[in-house]
Amino acid sequence: MSDSSNSNLWSSKLGFILAASGSAVGLGNMWKFPYEAGQGGGGAFVLVYVICVALIGLPLLVSEIGLGRRGGKSPSLSIKACAEESGANPYWGLAGAIGVLASFLVLAFYNVIGGWSLSYLYFAITEGFGDITAASSEAHFNNLLADPMTMLFWHSIFSLMVIVVVAKGVSKGIEKTVTILMPALFIILVGLIVYATTTTGFGDAFDFLFVPDLSKLSTDSVLNALGQAFFSLSLGLAIMLAYGSHLPKDVSIGNAAIKVAIVDTFVALGAGIAIFSIVFSNNLEAAEGPGLIFVTLPIAFSNIYGGYALAILFFFLLLFAAWSSAISVLEPSVERVIDTQKLNRKSSAWLVGLTAWAIGILCIYSFNDLANFKPWWLLNLTFFDFFDHITTNIMLPLGGLGIAIFCGWFMKTEYSKDELQFSEGAYKLWKFAIRYITPSLVLVVFVYNLFF
Repeated sequence: MSDSSNSNLWSSKLGFILAASGSAVGLGNMWKFPYEAGQGGGGAFVLVYVICVALIGLPLLVSEIGLGRRGGKSPSLSIKACAEESGANPYWGLAGAIGVLASFLVLAFYNVIGGWSLSYLYFAITEGFGDITAASSEAHFNNLLADPMTMLFWHSIFSLMVIVVVAKGVSKGIEKTVTILMPALFIILVGLIVYATTTTGFGDAFDFLFVPDLSKLSTDSVLNALGQAFFSLSLGLAIMLAYGSHLPKDVSIGNAAIKVAIVDTFVALGAGIAIFSIVFSNNLEAAEGPGLIFVTLPIAFSNIYGGYALAILFFFLLLFAAWSSAISVLEPSVERVIDTQKLNRKSSAWLVGLTAWAIGILCIYSFNDLANFKPWWLLNLTFFDFFDHITTNIMLPLGGLGIAIFCGWFMKTEYSKDELQFSEGAYKLWKFAIRYITPSLVLVVFVYNLFF
């Protein structure tokens, strides 16, 4: 039932897998996963995370890709088309609309963090972290946050990098870019992992991540692992709906989804090994929190042999992950504008991208001049924290919940079977998960984040 007007398809199965993996592999893997694992008990957190990827991530990933391909339009219109085909209420399309809005708001603050990675890469190349101390490392990061003009500069460059790629289209822009970025990312990551094996902290890092101590699990760490699995795979952001709309019919959705989940998990664990090996080798704190990447690691780079080169490689890795992911976050809104406003891709990409860039300025000032601006209509949060809160804690799980319920209960079996082309056993397993397990767990995360 795909719309022939949306004929800009991925040129190959590999192109789609790399693009979808590039979306999943982002700051969630490089920045958020290590500090969440550090604060959540290491191996126990990882165990719950992997289970949640299987129980929530895969069924929902399959569902989003399948709906996108079957509808063949922008996310909300794809779900609407699938709902109408199944004789269901077309308002199910709101699940896709929530995802599109969420991805747009995420882009606004994501580009700011992407700018940080650019800034640190520049600093690593031009000056390095050779004589940095704990105090000076923290001061460097705080000085960056306190300087809106510097942040605006890097935010603007990163935003342009994202817009230019998406403006060129699916195969000529997104696919061509990720086929360079993702292999480069893997090479750098493997290189860092190989280096990690030579450090004194490798054994401790391996035990920390892969030997679960269930006594370290708490309600918070379990739910954070559940939320991280959801966020890490770019679910609820309408990205996989958008990417799925360009997927040729001869590509196996189940096979592609499994590969994306494996790649995403490998990168998260690989980044964890690389980071914690360096951290433990320098007797630094694993549970540092969000400052792990931008404050703690520079200290480590200053104390190890080859730290200058390692720092450059690491921040290239961080930049590539942020860039490939930000590209995917822009795509759903661009598709929406193309479908509803009848603008061409280039105009749509620049319109949406520059609007997100402008909103991102509010996020920049959240760290300095507007740090104390926390009105009730922002839930007593800064702009940056507000956008992060409503997207991560409300919109993503709400959109994902809507998709799970629609696919599990309202989409006719004949149409989901036709699209997924699973064996009977695999289809029953997916159906059970998407009906009962996935929505239940997503609902738990949603309620917990909302009220606790």
